[in-house]
Amino acid sequence: MRALLRLAVVQISFVMVAVSGCVSQKQYDALMGERNGLDATLTEKNAALAEAEKKQTASQRKITDLEAALADEKDRVKDLNARIDKQSADLAAITRDKSKLQSSVEDMTRALAELEKRRAEAEARIAEFKSLISRFRALIDAGKLKVKIVEGRMVVVLATDILFGSGSASLSKDGKTAVAEVGQVLASIPRRSFQVEGHTDNVPIASQQYPSNWELAAARAITVLKAMVDAGLPGDRISAASFGDTRPVASNDSKETKAQNRRIEIIIVPDLSQLPGFEELKALDAKQ
Repeated sequence: MRALLRLAVVQISFVMVAVSGCVSQKQYDALMGERNGLDATLTEKNAALAEAEKKQTASQRKITDLEAALADEKDRVKDLNARIDKQSADLAAITRDKSKLQSSVEDMTRALAELEKRRAEAEARIAEFKSLISRFRALIDAGKLKVKIVEGRMVVVLATDILFGSGSASLSKDGKTAVAEVGQVLASIPRRSFQVEGHTDNVPIASQQYPSNWELAAARAITVLKAMVDAGLPGDRISAASFGDTRPVASNDSKETKAQNRRIEIIIVPDLSQLPGFEELKALDAKQ
């Protein structure tokens, strides 16, 4: 700017000198030299200004490019944050699913263990039943008794017509032998208890000794119990019960069906400690 002012001053001076006509050649040459110098300076300044403007334009383009790049980078960061949020949500869902799956696996493991336990118990009961049949095989083959499953319990069934006379609770000779054999077999079964149950047909009895079928069935059951104890079965492992004619296994409408109902059943008492829920029942009992 100063160079432009000086150039203007020199031009004005030059005009004034030319107009006055009083300038010497030396002065004229000096002014022309100064003017030329100022023209060169002005040209140089203009070139520098143009270069500066060019650089400014380039810098502005760079700023614009940087701002665009920054905007793109912000968009990328925003997209990345959205992806991170989604993956975090997916990871949380996977963690929840994994927790549920782990819980399901644990539930299935417990269920399988319980099923395996019950399968083992069922196999043990089947093996015990087969063993019972094997122990009584000779008596079964001789027609003296049967082994059945009644209401989920293993039962040895003896027909009372083989054991007792009509209306009597005294064992016959063959009856004593059969009951002794049964008692000896039962005594060989460890850790099990037994109940002798007396059953009759529906023909009424009203003797002085047995006022009803209840008393007759009870007397027969006790007689069998004592004979088994005499044969070696511990008394603390056996009990007696009477059902009279209340639990027939046949219709009582013929001699044959009445004979089926006159029977002694020896129940293999289930071990309650092996049944499902026993520990829970035991805990409830302890709270009383």
